[in-house]
Amino acid sequence: MARKIVIVGGVAGGASAAARARRCNENAQILMIEKDEHVSFANCGLPYYIGGEITDRKKLLVATPQKFETWFNVRVWTKHLVTAIDRQNKTLTVLDRKADESKVVAYDKLILAPGASPIVPPIDGIRSSNVFTLRNVDDTDRIKSYVDQDRRAKAVVIGAGFIGLEMVEMLHHIGMDVSLVELAPQVLPPLDPEMAHMIEEELEKKQVKLHLGNGLKGFITDGDLATGVVLNDDTKLAADLVILAIGVRPSTDLAQAADLEMGKTGGIAINEYTQTSDPDIYAVGDAVEYTNGVTDLLQRIPLAGPANRAGRVAGEHAATDQSPALPSVLGTAIVRVFDKVAAVTGCNQRCIDAMGYQTRHVIIPANSHASYYPGAQEMVIKLVYQPSDGKVLGAQIVGGEGVDKRIDVIATAIAFGGSIDDLAGLDLAYAPPFGSAKDPVHLAALAAQNDLREMESFIADPPAGDRVVDVRSDSEWQAGHLSNATHMPLHEIRERIKELDPTLPTTVVCRGGQRAYYASRILRQHGFKQIKTLAGGMMMRPHQEKKIQIKESAK
Repeated sequence: MARKIVIVGGVAGGASAAARARRCNENAQILMIEKDEHVSFANCGLPYYIGGEITDRKKLLVATPQKFETWFNVRVWTKHLVTAIDRQNKTLTVLDRKADESKVVAYDKLILAPGASPIVPPIDGIRSSNVFTLRNVDDTDRIKSYVDQDRRAKAVVIGAGFIGLEMVEMLHHIGMDVSLVELAPQVLPPLDPEMAHMIEEELEKKQVKLHLGNGLKGFITDGDLATGVVLNDDTKLAADLVILAIGVRPSTDLAQAADLEMGKTGGIAINEYTQTSDPDIYAVGDAVEYTNGVTDLLQRIPLAGPANRAGRVAGEHAATDQSPALPSVLGTAIVRVFDKVAAVTGCNQRCIDAMGYQTRHVIIPANSHASYYPGAQEMVIKLVYQPSDGKVLGAQIVGGEGVDKRIDVIATAIAFGGSIDDLAGLDLAYAPPFGSAKDPVHLAALAAQNDLREMESFIADPPAGDRVVDVRSDSEWQAGHLSNATHMPLHEIRERIKELDPTLPTTVVCRGGQRAYYASRILRQHGFKQIKTLAGGMMMRPHQEKKIQIKESAK
């Protein structure tokens, strides 16, 4: 099937589309046009090159134009900018940025992968030579050249999303004094506040200065340099280097000028085969809207995984007029922040509130592998489910080793419409160095089963008037406890049960929840009707308090 396929943009979506199109149609002419110098690079690896964890710059270049031409017979034009689409005549106007000349290119099928651009608010001083965004290899080179001059400089990172946190870690790693500014009252907005607070503690432990709920107001400048950052509350931060990681805006100018349909969230509207409102034009990557696998709504999800998968669908369909449908997206993401890892998939609390879902959740701590095997690391799992049918809607995990495996298992279950019963029954691999016979995923699902069957009732904060029974050990109690709690270690519950009034509402607490659950079952079977356990136990107490604080401040 001879046809000419033109792809605008490379990196994840465009490069995947080009390679897939060639594998599906050896007779097609395929041209990829990229406005910058590098057509396919490891976007997610850029912070780690700046921080020195990736030492070979060449490793960032996933595929060069020469590789595309020799391996896939795909022509590549770099430093070429597509300035217009003529849909009626099926042509593009292309500016050769090196020669400063324009030319017209015909297409049969067109794939748009324009990506997104960093948000740079119109603030005086924001174009200073030491204020950077990080989006491509050129940005990376500029930042690395700057930081290599003085690794003891003061750095301010604006934005506490995934890229912002990665840059915080890497700048700290090379010796810089780092401040982190975030307009939201927490880091990592995709996480719920109590889960994000664990990452905030890790940042503070590493002496990163946090300025949350406080956005960027302006800059203090000296000629071409920004010497300081001014926050909304007029706090002034000294700065030798500023990284803007506020977010990205979809690059849709070309599509809008061609009168292609836009979605409600500002991305290019596509169908299940990534076709736009013009069936001969496809769109993929950060500029499009994807279907959310939980809400079934369209949204922009600027992540590499969805872009790669969309590129594969677009390339095959453009080359053959058929392909599997594009799967929905869950926004599954993960980030390392020093010695902690945070991951998320599916619906968080903001999503739940916006959709009006009736949900329940459990929070449990668990070890990454068998506790008796050396090196086990604790993780905390928040599992969100639908009480009507037990369907899993989302999860968040913060911990160390093994977080990636568990978030992927739960994401897979959500993708197939799985329930807490499905999670509890999964046949997962077990050996002491890798997991436990009851995996953390199992433990979260089992806790949710207990919650759904009303064998246990979780609460984030003991209600006023509740008797609080602390079943931890003597040493744990002495290290700190709730002021209104009664100390009754688990092993003493049965013999001291007459000290408790079964008619009083009672909240049972321990460190992480397991002993409180055991105690609650004893009490329930001795006639106690109003028994609750503290979700996540005393371990989650400071994090739950952060969540309560944010709720109160939002009123």
